[in-house]
Amino acid sequence: MPPPADIVKVAIEWPGAFPKLMEIDQKKPLSSIIKEVCEGWSLGNHENFALQHADVTNFYITEKNRNEIKNGAILRLTSSPAHTAKQLHERIQSSSMDAKLEALKDLANSSRDITFAQEFINLDGITLLTQMVESGTERYQKLQKIMKPCFGDMLSFTLTAFVELMDHGIVSWDTFSLAFIKKIASYVNKTAMDVAVLQRSLAILESMVLNSHDLYQKVAQEITIGQLIPHLQGTDQDIQTYTIAVINALFLKAPVERRQEMSHILAQKQLRSIILSNVIRSNKPINAEMAHQLYVLQVLTFNLLEDRMMTKMDPQDQAQRDIIFELRRIAFDVECEPNNSGSIEKRKSMYTRDYKKLGFINHVNPAVDFTQIPPGMLALDNMLYFAKHHQDAYIRIVLENSSREDKHECPFGRSSIELTKMLCEILKVGEPPSETCHDFHPMFFTHDRSFEEFFCICIQLLNKTWKEMRATSEDFNKVMQVVKEQIMRALNTKPNSLDQFKSKLQNLSYTEILKLRQSERMNQEDFQSRPIVELREKIQPEIMELIKQQRLNRLCEGTCFRKISSRRRQDKFWYCRLSPNHKVLHYGDLEESPQGEVPHDSLQEKLPVADIKAVVTGKECPHMKEKGALKQNKEVLELAFSVLYESDEYLNFIAPDKHEYCVWTDGLNALLGKEMGSDLTKSDLDTLLNMEMKLRLLDLENIQIPEAPPPIPKEPSNYDFVYDCN
Repeated sequence: MPPPADIVKVAIEWPGAFPKLMEIDQKKPLSSIIKEVCEGWSLGNHENFALQHADVTNFYITEKNRNEIKNGAILRLTSSPAHTAKQLHERIQSSSMDAKLEALKDLANSSRDITFAQEFINLDGITLLTQMVESGTERYQKLQKIMKPCFGDMLSFTLTAFVELMDHGIVSWDTFSLAFIKKIASYVNKTAMDVAVLQRSLAILESMVLNSHDLYQKVAQEITIGQLIPHLQGTDQDIQTYTIAVINALFLKAPVERRQEMSHILAQKQLRSIILSNVIRSNKPINAEMAHQLYVLQVLTFNLLEDRMMTKMDPQDQAQRDIIFELRRIAFDVECEPNNSGSIEKRKSMYTRDYKKLGFINHVNPAVDFTQIPPGMLALDNMLYFAKHHQDAYIRIVLENSSREDKHECPFGRSSIELTKMLCEILKVGEPPSETCHDFHPMFFTHDRSFEEFFCICIQLLNKTWKEMRATSEDFNKVMQVVKEQIMRALNTKPNSLDQFKSKLQNLSYTEILKLRQSERMNQEDFQSRPIVELREKIQPEIMELIKQQRLNRLCEGTCFRKISSRRRQDKFWYCRLSPNHKVLHYGDLEESPQGEVPHDSLQEKLPVADIKAVVTGKECPHMKEKGALKQNKEVLELAFSVLYESDEYLNFIAPDKHEYCVWTDGLNALLGKEMGSDLTKSDLDTLLNMEMKLRLLDLENIQIPEAPPPIPKEPSNYDFVYDCN
């Protein structure tokens, strides 16, 4: 007879004693269970004790989380959170430096637990730590020089504890004094500082800026870009990541009117070239967090274009009209004629003729073309940049098309406006950065005017594609679709420079695009006859079973998931994998992202597949319904799913990417006997089904297929025939 659902069998440890095997009744109050455990070891004052998980987390068990205890779990009897917090509060004020150091180390470890953190904060522990940082650190640093090197860790542990305690969101960031901010900023501004202290200080500054407008203003006064730059020129990628995170935070929270000014400062300090040489082109591979910060910086930089993108041209503004006159002057090598150089009608006729050659829709007043937003004035800015910085190419395109009389001319003005709009859509100009995306493009860090240069390459591509397609004005939208496909295919290869991007586009001619399209369409065409359709229907269940097995095998390998907190830099990781017999999900917390598979025995938690009631995704997930959860970021919502089990219990996931999301949702649905309906399944089914169809439809008449594979030939007696081409 199976044990009742409310009874959990566990082992409980106590230092110096043999562990006890015990059945815990989840209906009984936790205090009664602790009292029973204490009496078993003849321990009095049971209210000073608590249970915690005996794993790397050491998290306390409370009435709120006790349902997470699984059969076979190992627990530990230990001091209660309140008692431990009180002891550590006293120990960190010890006059003995060794005792203080040990206490701060214990505090840094314990502060990860929200139950302990609440108790320590109730003792005004945050205030004590800030006072220690404000007043005591100089003395510690002097002792470090005079006495033991270990005193250098004291400040590091103090700041680590502070960061962990604040990460729980219990205390508002607005409560900190200017003296504390100045002290933290001073650690960042020093050229020679302990790496751990510098990391924590940068993390604190980033959180201050992101979580409080008042603190943003104070931090912005204490930290300058010039003081952050040296940290990017080092070799420690973690420090570089934290530094870029602080720059991004200052950029993100700056008032709109300050962002352009800040952008100019970043340009003056050569931030782009420093990141390019010390980060992107360094010998170390770029980790996921650095990639995210580079992506955020890329997005924030391009978002500076939003103002011009959403600004309509004023047809009556002479300064703006002068830009159009300048485009005409450069293209046709004409000077502005004096007022007496002919009749007004003659000049208007001449202007209209030239504006038509420039490819504007409105030949009489081309300023009207720039009243559409987006792209607004940004299109005109791009055209002027192209005309001034790539003058030969500009003149060639304009004159080449204006001299054609066969209706195949490519309208430069209209093309530039639509292309600018397209590029803004591709780069998502104006949209806030995603919290999970790592999609940065190295080539945009190779030029101070990367967007304009991007436009210049693409407008020449558009003109080239137009000629290859022998397009007319009626084909304009078709050409734009082909150009977008060319750009997207080239961007997906992640070129390292603008020249590389240009080279990729050269290889993606219209003819090549047609070949690629045809190749991709071959999987969809010529399979519509009734016998073929019937054969597909017959084969499909076999293919679906193959996909199902692949999904389950991937679940058995497992995946590392990220627990998103308010500070991305201190993210926690956890791992989940399916048992080989497909009956149990093993999962548990990790200190850092693993390099390979995590063995089952190191994952402490278990969830029987038989207990799973449903799999929900997106907004239906409990962790997405919580107030302000992950700021309801669209991309995070698309990666979220939850496993519901027992009564209102759930296991929450946020997949690292769309592929893993599809694999896990498919696999879990397969375990529950439900349909696998992800986009990845549809794609895999289509690919495998078409491959199988092609194999079965091969013309094999008079060809005998052997029952067994042919034998592997013997190795040759020598390898003299091998020729090294190098």
